Order: sequence, then C-alpha cells, then structure tokens
Amino acid sequence: MTRRDTFQAISDPVRRDIIEYLWHEPRSVMQVVGCFKNMTRPGVTKHLKILAECGVITMTRKGREQLCVLNNKSLKQAYLWLEKYQKGIADPVDAFDYHVNQLMFMNAAGIKRVQKRKVKKK
Repeated sequence: MTRRDTFQAISDPVRRDIIEYLWHEPRSVMQVVGCFKNMTRPGVTKHLKILAECGVITMTRKGREQLCVLNNKSLKQAYLWLEKYQKGIADPVDAFDYHVNQLMFMNAAGIKRVQKRKVKKK
C-alpha cells in the first residue's frame, strides 16, 4: 500500500480545489462532484479517496448521503514544514511550489523518495 501524507493530498490542483470547496462546511459527495463539470464522478471520487487516505477529509454517512468533512488540522503538517523555510526564502509559496513540482517530477519519473532514518543515540 502506498504511504499517503498531506503533501500528496495538496500536490494536485483538483484536490486543492476540493479542499477549498470544503473549507467552510461539509458537503455531500454529489455536491463535490457537481462542482467539477469537466470531470466524471469516478474521477472526482478518486480524488476524494486520496484526500481521505491522507487524512485531509473524513467521509461520514448522513442518511443516504455520504458527507465529506475537511480535517483542517491535517493541513498543519504542510504549514509547519513551510514555516521552517520561511526566513531563508523570499517567497515561501514559490518554495512550496518548487517542492511540489519536484515531487511531481520524481513521481512521474518513477523516482522513489528516500525516507530519512533516525539514528539512535547511545
């Protein structure tokens, strides 16, 4: 199974649009699908599934509808990561964009990111 995190969730423009749409209130899956006229329902639900796997949204049942609820706290990981580099970078948004583009390039090229290992202190 692929490990998912907040950065993967926000790396796609459609998922960022979904996050923005859910920012103020929970919406049903059909309401979210209705926002994306140029996409099929399976295409939108694929993005919702990724957002849920990343912990950015939770899916809850309300009667027959399935609601998408944004977990604002999950975005804190990205915010804190960006904040570390803010002082050394003129525009943190540009740096974030650069990082996301690097990850997308690595993903497209099939390059796997090496996880840092913690060294135990003796």
